[in-house]
Amino acid sequence: MKKNKLQIWLPLLLSAIMVAGMTIGYKLRKDTVGANSFLENKQNTAASQVLDIINKMYVDNVNTDSLQTHTINNILAQLDPHSTYVTAQQLRILNDETKGNFKGIGIGFELINDSVYITDVTKNGPAEKAGVHVGDIFLSFNDTIAISGNNRLNLGVVNILRELNNSVKVKIYRSGKTFETKIEKAILPISSIDAAYMLNAKTAYIRLNKFSEITYSEFMQSLDKLKAKGMQQLIIDLRGNTGGVLTAATQIVNEFLKDNQLIVYTEGSKVGKKEYRCKRDGFYPDLKLEVLIDETSASASEIVAGALQDWDRATIVGRRSYGKGLVENQFRLNNGAALRLTVARYFTPLGRNIQKPYKNYKEKLAARFHDGETFFADTSSPEGKAFKTPNGHIVYGGGGITPDVFVPYDSTILPKPSVDLFLKGTLTKFAFLYYVQHISALQTFKTPFELANNLQPDDALWRSLSVFAQKDSIDLSQLDEKAKSNILQKFVSFVAKDRFGSEGYFEINNRRDDVIKKAIETLAQ
Repeated sequence: MKKNKLQIWLPLLLSAIMVAGMTIGYKLRKDTVGANSFLENKQNTAASQVLDIINKMYVDNVNTDSLQTHTINNILAQLDPHSTYVTAQQLRILNDETKGNFKGIGIGFELINDSVYITDVTKNGPAEKAGVHVGDIFLSFNDTIAISGNNRLNLGVVNILRELNNSVKVKIYRSGKTFETKIEKAILPISSIDAAYMLNAKTAYIRLNKFSEITYSEFMQSLDKLKAKGMQQLIIDLRGNTGGVLTAATQIVNEFLKDNQLIVYTEGSKVGKKEYRCKRDGFYPDLKLEVLIDETSASASEIVAGALQDWDRATIVGRRSYGKGLVENQFRLNNGAALRLTVARYFTPLGRNIQKPYKNYKEKLAARFHDGETFFADTSSPEGKAFKTPNGHIVYGGGGITPDVFVPYDSTILPKPSVDLFLKGTLTKFAFLYYVQHISALQTFKTPFELANNLQPDDALWRSLSVFAQKDSIDLSQLDEKAKSNILQKFVSFVAKDRFGSEGYFEINNRRDDVIKKAIETLAQ
């Protein structure tokens, strides 16, 4: 069962970690050798000569750009897992993530039965101003670009929108009628915060999904609001956060430490050593604090967890983090692409480098499941050298950040059909269609908790879900009551998300989250 589950989960988890982890060196480029200086070398190497000859003389037509990309990737594969070649298109997307904004129309959507359903409309965004509602179906752009139906253009809505001009004409289907509206693109934020609310009268909760250039300001604004609501202790959830901009991580850590305390330092043979220290006393140096991590918390997330753990400033709860302790620098190339090259390692204040070995890199995470580490605390053996914190707590380098309080992964609630429901998006689609069908009644609920208390899934709903899942080749008939209960609880959480946004999802889902329960219990000690 575990093996099948891993075959499904790992490609997605590793892809997210590899892509997001690349951005941690973005802010370091000014501190290293200038990227452009490398591009001034006009030397005609053997590799470039070979590509040139192929382009001019080969018997068949060859896509030399593709050939060049393949060659570069083969070279980088000999170095480390995080040095990579980024195409011009990929670079635009990554830069948007790093900046924390993008140019768009302000919608979320799901492709259901060949129809593009609008699942989210950004408040005060272009789509809302143009009269777009949740539940609308987008039929086409600019009259000729079909995005729903059998003849829809199969390039992806995001890619199509990115190439269109600022003014987009949209044909919409709603409640049996078709109409048109014009939407003007605008610069929209990509929020780093999924949720920020009070778990109880004194415990605040913030979930960060990434570290971008706007993360710190978002974080501080959220803390101000939570403080006004009575925050006396804080849980920062970094599970699933695969990293991002280094300075965002250091700015957040600064708020919980004192002036000049070391947060992290980087060092490489070509770029030397650079320290990142607190620039002043933080605003919350005494706030009781816990940080949640798991096997997909990587890079900048590990910097936050590692620094706060080294200074005995926070209790780390969850499971051992991914183990990505490398810093990448971005070098722009003449063709509009970029090279993300590892130039240094980063070290926590005590001198820990938590990078796991390159050998069998992709298999390492799988091994942690197969060996039982994610299920049993006594199998979670720390890797690397031991270090002692100021309070005498022993921590370790190598292979990720080991939590102070271990919470096992519960495999019993996620047999393969359950995993398929989540990874294929089947459950989220089913929940959204339920929301659209019952939107009038569901919109009468004013809080996520009111919705959850009134929405009680019954046998009829389970039968409907089972039939819906069969269309995606998912058989729910053999699930036990525990797995079934977990799916129905998630269904309620997804409906809450459709009604109240991502925070609505976490407010409901966190009520049954074992890691959250353990964190609250630990804070009370």
